[in-house]
Amino acid sequence: MKIKLIACSIGLFFGTTITAQTMDFEGYNPPSTLVVPEHPITRSKFPFIDIHSHQRRMGEQDLNALAAEMDGINMGLMVNLSGGSGKSIADASTNIKANQPKRFIVFANVNFINVGEEGWGERAAAQLERDYNQGARGLKIFKSLGFSVKDIDGNRVAVDDPRLDPIWAKCGELGIPVLIHTADPKQFWAPFDAENERWLELKTHPNRKREDDNPVPWETLIQEQHNVFKKHKNTQFIAAHLGWYGNDLAHLGKLLDEMPNMNVEIGAVIAELGRQPRMANAFLTKYQDRVLFGKDAYNPEEYATYFRVLETNDEYFPYYKKYHAYWKMYGLGLSDEVLKKIYYKNAIRLVPGIDASAFPR
Repeated sequence: MKIKLIACSIGLFFGTTITAQTMDFEGYNPPSTLVVPEHPITRSKFPFIDIHSHQRRMGEQDLNALAAEMDGINMGLMVNLSGGSGKSIADASTNIKANQPKRFIVFANVNFINVGEEGWGERAAAQLERDYNQGARGLKIFKSLGFSVKDIDGNRVAVDDPRLDPIWAKCGELGIPVLIHTADPKQFWAPFDAENERWLELKTHPNRKREDDNPVPWETLIQEQHNVFKKHKNTQFIAAHLGWYGNDLAHLGKLLDEMPNMNVEIGAVIAELGRQPRMANAFLTKYQDRVLFGKDAYNPEEYATYFRVLETNDEYFPYYKKYHAYWKMYGLGLSDEVLKKIYYKNAIRLVPGIDASAFPR
């Protein structure tokens, strides 16, 4: 996409010549000249729990160094969603208990190899229970389920495949939540053209483009996820990335009303909230018991944008990743009570094993 900037009339009026410029959209990023109050934040107002983080070497990682880094942004506890299963869960739990037992929680993952074999679901549920006994306090489902996971016959395994039911039921039995990432932003299925808000992301990450037959329409994947929520009412689910409805909070509210066991987290979608401050404030206030703080990629310098959007009333400030959001952010100015619930209270309620005494009442 090219943007052509032409200033010929100004040049002729003043007797000077200004050459027409052509630049890429990526290169056009002028600093704002707007003069308004600014309140940059590097530490959250209250200690927070990051429900969506990925640390893939937690069994051998220096957790003391990581905890010290977390202190700099006031992260009270990190939930590692990339715990794996079996030995990796055991090793991570051992490291956590030995070094930072109050600062880290690990979630298990399911190995979907051999789905379709007789008794596979029951064996997977039994492994999850072993992982729980080793210290896992939740289950993370990656987006590969629905996208690329196949059964022994080479068929796509749908998110609501009944062969997975023993897993969801086991989570309810154990009292642990399922944080599930299904699909991607709906715009990835839209035409790759000037009408697509995610044009820049698709240009820089072309492998993210989807079609209705690659593997199925977006609506199919999302409905499969919701079918699981409705079928397993005794299990608490956390839909990653606001369930990809950050751009339609009214509809997301209807879904939360329909499914009392559905919760959401805000990882990688703060830019959706930051462009609709009044709507987002109203939504988060109404559904303050259903939304958790999450970030996804652990880059400490990026958390400041989350804090500023959630806590301040600042206007027109930049987001840190243009291919996610070329627009500016606005602060939501959430109340302290809403902030506390999003930052830590909801996670303490849903995830067993968190030391609540480390957080304000």
